[in-house]
Amino acid sequence: MSTLKEVCDGLPLDPLPPHRGRDENLPHAPVLNPNLTTDEERLSLENSLRYFPPELHERLAPEFVEELREYGHIYMYRFRPNIEMRAYPINDYPAKTRQAAAVMHMIMNNLDPHVAQFPQELVTYGGNGQVFSNWAQFLLTMKYLSTMNEEQTLVMYSGHPMGLFPSSRDSPRVVITNGMVVPNYSSQTLYDKLFALGVTMYGQMTAGSYCYIGPQGIVHGTTLTLLNAARKHLDTGDLSGKIFVTSGLGGMSGAQAKAAVIAGCIGVIAEVSEEAIYKRYNQGWLLQVTASLDVCITMIRQAKQNKTTTSIGYHGNVVDLWERLADEFDSTGDLLVDLGSDQTSCHNPFLGGYYPVQLTYKQARVVMSENPTIFKNLVQESLRRHVSAIDRLTSRGMFFWDYGNAFLLEACRAGADVGRAEGTNGTSFKYPSYVQDIMGDIFSLGFGPFRWVCTSCNPTDLEKTDEIATCVLEDIIKQGVPTSTKQQYTDNLKWIKEAGQHKMVVGSQARILYSNQQGRQAIALAFNKAVADGQITAPIAISRDHHDVSGTDSPFRETSNITDGSNLCADMAIQNVIGDSFRGATWVAVHNGGGVGWGEVINGGFGLVLDGSEDAGRRANLMLSWDVNNGVARRCWSGNRNAEETICHAMDEDNNLKITLPYHADKDLLRKNIQ
Repeated sequence: MSTLKEVCDGLPLDPLPPHRGRDENLPHAPVLNPNLTTDEERLSLENSLRYFPPELHERLAPEFVEELREYGHIYMYRFRPNIEMRAYPINDYPAKTRQAAAVMHMIMNNLDPHVAQFPQELVTYGGNGQVFSNWAQFLLTMKYLSTMNEEQTLVMYSGHPMGLFPSSRDSPRVVITNGMVVPNYSSQTLYDKLFALGVTMYGQMTAGSYCYIGPQGIVHGTTLTLLNAARKHLDTGDLSGKIFVTSGLGGMSGAQAKAAVIAGCIGVIAEVSEEAIYKRYNQGWLLQVTASLDVCITMIRQAKQNKTTTSIGYHGNVVDLWERLADEFDSTGDLLVDLGSDQTSCHNPFLGGYYPVQLTYKQARVVMSENPTIFKNLVQESLRRHVSAIDRLTSRGMFFWDYGNAFLLEACRAGADVGRAEGTNGTSFKYPSYVQDIMGDIFSLGFGPFRWVCTSCNPTDLEKTDEIATCVLEDIIKQGVPTSTKQQYTDNLKWIKEAGQHKMVVGSQARILYSNQQGRQAIALAFNKAVADGQITAPIAISRDHHDVSGTDSPFRETSNITDGSNLCADMAIQNVIGDSFRGATWVAVHNGGGVGWGEVINGGFGLVLDGSEDAGRRANLMLSWDVNNGVARRCWSGNRNAEETICHAMDEDNNLKITLPYHADKDLLRKNIQ
């Protein structure tokens, strides 16, 4: 399986490919400990063998059992392709439709070792964000995509390709569900068992929906978060000499170092994994590295004194860093941090998402597998110390926010005093969510992380899309934009003008740009025309992060600023995927879990291929209107005045859009009648 044709031929059975094992030069997922009974182990083996004819069971069974017991999951390493795993030009794929070839391009990008966190375990980011559950699923999916026609839809059940079903040309080519467990059974303990059985998986957000674009995927959002946090809490738009301290450089968190530099501040990011920190350093996303706290503090002081824009990677535990910063203030009176957050994968704290300060990285990898109860206790003790150090610094003037990674939720569960406010369905803490405090109004105004991928793999095409998007935004601004969105347009125009010089591409030729309905529609139509005219040499796949205006119901993050009590409801995300599916999406996905953890969020996304046809333009125009306005309407109904202004403007522009608007009750009247 060293060519695309061989990869798309399906499972190689006669002969079986040689068992090459794992490549120990690559990072690997933590060993899982699902605590299966003997009967459950047999069921896991039975479920894995059903991908293969009976005459191969005797040979494959022992190695699958070995994987299950050694790694906690059957990944089927034998069937790992020998091809260089990366996104190839769309025309290289042996497919009958350009839409299917675009999906194949996106899948292989998600598994590219330069992009993926644990590529051989099919994990793209977040510690457990799977693209597939095993390599047999990957090979079968690629075969289906290579043979499907435009009147078929591939149905994906948590990584498993259920098959090709008759549909129509207007239907999605792929429909994906990940982790759709009946709510009463959506617990972490049951998830561990169900994943080991091979019947569900955690798709994170854009891992299981094939839309990940490397750390660039959140670098724009992180940059905006830093800029807006400084404007709101430091009363400045100039971040020179300001220090931002956080943790995590592995997956999506890898964007933090680049975002700090783009925003113009001093970014200090702790990371326990040597592989992760040097991956970002070698990719140019991180400028400096040290494993010494003393050296780190010296570097911070020098950068602050000289107002040097830089990113400093501390190879060590973030709790040690926070405690040292607090001690520095106590001993010298110097506050060496202005803004703080955290991007450890706390949605998965006991299986490699959070490493306790009491253990080294290597020690932790062993203890989490061999002594999970001890490991959990150490994690929770570490979280309490983590919060305590942050408290010491916020009392001296630092502003801290939760980055939607379940940090405060898990710290609360660990017994840390994070000031959980029960009056908000228990979803608010003394430190706000970045959506709730910083980004919430952006979503209410209809702005969110719009993305595109040039399937030609040609950097020149990406440069052309940057030019086109710049012209589109400039035209919109010239026509006049509401005062409420002027800052967003200014920030986003600056971003796209400078995007190329920041060298953000890791993997596919992709770009992210925060945009609203008007911008997304206009940019998509301009891209489609450029493909038709030959200015761009191959189709463009547009998508977005699930973390968007309409894509995610998450009471600790995307919908943390919904105040009418519906922040625990998931109608918006489900409606969004359904609506996208019949308005023109090439593929759609809906997931349980993502960002803040299993059972804590429902989210969905889409991909849409712009091939230069009139039909592609029609689809994009119709679907992008719904994909944004659904969420704006929901936020309007919850009482958000910015969302109400935005949706009223959208109705003025489209006579077919009719939204139920809320009447607003007087607060004094409410208090008078209910005491």
